[in-house]
Amino acid sequence: MTSPNHETPTTPGWASPARQPAEGPGAQQGPPQWTPQDIPQDSPQGAPQDAPRGPTPPPPGYYGPGQPGPGYAGASQPGPGYVGPGYANAPGYGPAGGYRPPAAQPGIVPLRPLGLGEILDGAFRAIRANPRVMFGLTALVVTITVALQTVVQWYVGGLLSGSLADATSTIDPTGELALTESIAPTIGPILTLPALALATTVLTGLLIVSVSRSVLGQKVTIGEVWREYKGRVGLVVVFTILLSVATVVVVAILVGIVVLLATNQHEILGVTVGLIGGATFFVAYVWVLVRTLLVPPAIMLEGAGLWSAVRRGWTLSRGSFWRLLGIYLLTSIIVSIVQGLITAPATIISTFVFQDPLSTSFGSLVLLGVANIVALTLTTVFTAAVVALLYVDVRMRREGLDVELARAAGATTA
Repeated sequence: MTSPNHETPTTPGWASPARQPAEGPGAQQGPPQWTPQDIPQDSPQGAPQDAPRGPTPPPPGYYGPGQPGPGYAGASQPGPGYVGPGYANAPGYGPAGGYRPPAAQPGIVPLRPLGLGEILDGAFRAIRANPRVMFGLTALVVTITVALQTVVQWYVGGLLSGSLADATSTIDPTGELALTESIAPTIGPILTLPALALATTVLTGLLIVSVSRSVLGQKVTIGEVWREYKGRVGLVVVFTILLSVATVVVVAILVGIVVLLATNQHEILGVTVGLIGGATFFVAYVWVLVRTLLVPPAIMLEGAGLWSAVRRGWTLSRGSFWRLLGIYLLTSIIVSIVQGLITAPATIISTFVFQDPLSTSFGSLVLLGVANIVALTLTTVFTAAVVALLYVDVRMRREGLDVELARAAGATTA
């Protein structure tokens, strides 16, 4: 799979190091190289404009190994710039006590490696920074999808109720088990599940763009997002479909093996294979999910082809597996709690007010549909923002993206 002929321009500062344009004939591509001219002249580490390229000389007052200076062991008086015990990790000071200026923050997060609290807070800030895209676009798409799901569930449930009653008559002739009433409401959501998954995938790709602009202190409109990045969204959808198909194929193979063993009088072996295979599949699924978590941001922001973006996301997640897993797991728990707090009251009202515990009446379906719209809007926006900020954080830690973003933010405000 290759990218479309029309290459979407990437936001300045987001291109991967291998894709950064060279400056001048014969210039090498790669991460930016610091030169003496890049160092401010009023800094203690300043160097003249014609200084040769090479390591920066130590500032005055610095003492290397075996060179105890003033203020250190064996000295009688503290030297200039010396920070006493207990101040080495104070705000504004580096590990050795030297002054460290605060990181630039043109947008929702500071341009430096982020902590857990900053990522979660940045997700909320991203929503407030551009609510028209983050909430408006998401609510529109989710409303259309959930409305379709509700109509299909109501229509299909009534249409198939007679056929289901005939099919379950042999198992439940008296109707005490209420198999028909239990099965019918699940058919609609199952039929519309692909549409809902497709909608959330498209939204995730588009919202990542809005969050990336908010990091730079910029805003993007719904029209700009769709016009400039709709080709990128198509690649995100293709990637999600391929990953889902691979998952279904593996599950189908595992279930087929268990059923084959059980039907050939190998029940114990079938149960053993099912337990071991299921546990192995779960571990492998979580591992692949985390290793490909940064693929959608790489597709949307770096403008690479599908397989190049997959390799890129896989490379970025290397060495950050446990951090990505922990933050994404915490995000999933928060999302589940929020979704339950919104949908649970609707279910209770449907049960006691509409006297419809199975939610098959039109009023119950409408009530649950509204609750699902609110819940999916909130959870989709928050999850997409966290994934985008995880991508930013990993690149700032591994590639010094904070420097490039600071330059891009400075260039746009100059």
